[in-house]
Amino acid sequence: MWQLMPSRNVLKLDLAESYYHVYARGNSRQEIFLKEDDYLHFLNVFRRYLCDEEVKNSAGIPYEKLGDSLEVLCYCLMPNHFHLLLYQQEEGAMQRLMRGVMTGYSRYFNTKYKRSGSLFESRYKAALISDQKYLEHITRYIHLNPKSWRNYPYSSIGLYLGGQGADWVKPERILSLFDSSKQYEAFVSDYEKAQRELEVIKHQLACDEY
Repeated sequence: MWQLMPSRNVLKLDLAESYYHVYARGNSRQEIFLKEDDYLHFLNVFRRYLCDEEVKNSAGIPYEKLGDSLEVLCYCLMPNHFHLLLYQQEEGAMQRLMRGVMTGYSRYFNTKYKRSGSLFESRYKAALISDQKYLEHITRYIHLNPKSWRNYPYSSIGLYLGGQGADWVKPERILSLFDSSKQYEAFVSDYEKAQRELEVIKHQLACDEY
């Protein structure tokens, strides 16, 4: 049964068949994406774990396949942080995915830009979502991060509005809550009526200001 509110800020529960809002930002608020290639590489790291075909690393070792264990429902990448909405089908899958993605991307970023040390401020944060209304609003919050959200290239909004996108992103669970893509677009664009809900979401984040 749906409860009233999500758990706050950090991953306290690791449950199967559950929704999570996952987010992380750069260490000391530094940018974690400097060029278009960085955004694309970050998304490709997700693809390694979530696409249907087997993907191997440079040593010929296959990456763990997690596509049957969890789904990425939506995402948005901003210059110094990112947001994801995940549906975890199997306990522990989210932790394995995020560990692999953040470690792999940090290694890429540090090598490319000849730096060392932690790229991210801390391990990712994850809030368990157990209320359907909040689930709907968190997708709006994620997609409204950029000002020009309809045409933003580094989010899943294109898939939601009937366009193309990464084949490993699965918007169906959210879109099934609406009559059509047009209705979802209207829901997202109806910002003024949603402002109070969005402020509640922002309050739930450990990193309130990016």
